[in-house]
Amino acid sequence: MRELRAIDRLLTCIDSGLRTSAGVTGRAQRHSPAERVGYTSLAPEKTRMVARLMRVNHAGEVAAQALYEGQALTARDLDLRRAMREAAGDEADHLAWCHQRLDELGSGPSRLSPFWYAGSFTIGAAVGILGDRWSLGFVAETERQVQQHLAGHIDRLPPEDLRSRAVLRQMYDEEGQHGIRAREAGGRALPAPARGLMRLASKVMTTVAYWV
Repeated sequence: MRELRAIDRLLTCIDSGLRTSAGVTGRAQRHSPAERVGYTSLAPEKTRMVARLMRVNHAGEVAAQALYEGQALTARDLDLRRAMREAAGDEADHLAWCHQRLDELGSGPSRLSPFWYAGSFTIGAAVGILGDRWSLGFVAETERQVQQHLAGHIDRLPPEDLRSRAVLRQMYDEEGQHGIRAREAGGRALPAPARGLMRLASKVMTTVAYWV
């Protein structure tokens, strides 16, 4: 039975990966924060810039989905596995909100979404194999870096773009909550070289996704 449950989890991950990579975004469980503010017309050059930023954020959420799915698959503790799934649910909402905003801007997600998902899933599963405390530490550090990235994007948004700003601020707050919960659950601080590699990988992804 244990083996069947593992196979079932793997098949669920594969299904989720195929849907996410193909751009099949499910309905968010919560309304987008953008719905709380009205539409504002942006100049064409600003629209292109915001669309690129939101494409990067969408790619980040694809990666986040994959990381949590991979970590949940290899987590040893059942409660941790459930927590990873719950966090993945928040990330699924973030993904849907970014996709919706891209649609409004007349743009679309990164064409490299399958690559972002596959690479991140592999990393997440590998980190999970190292142990639950390392996995939690990885979550905490990931979310810290994601918050830094989101804060930078919020600063770059045109002042009049209240819809994108509302989405990114909500994402910023929730990513921070994920990080806090991971640390409180016993996450181990990652060594400096690991943190540096994570920043490098994030820089490569965000730079490429901005254009492709």
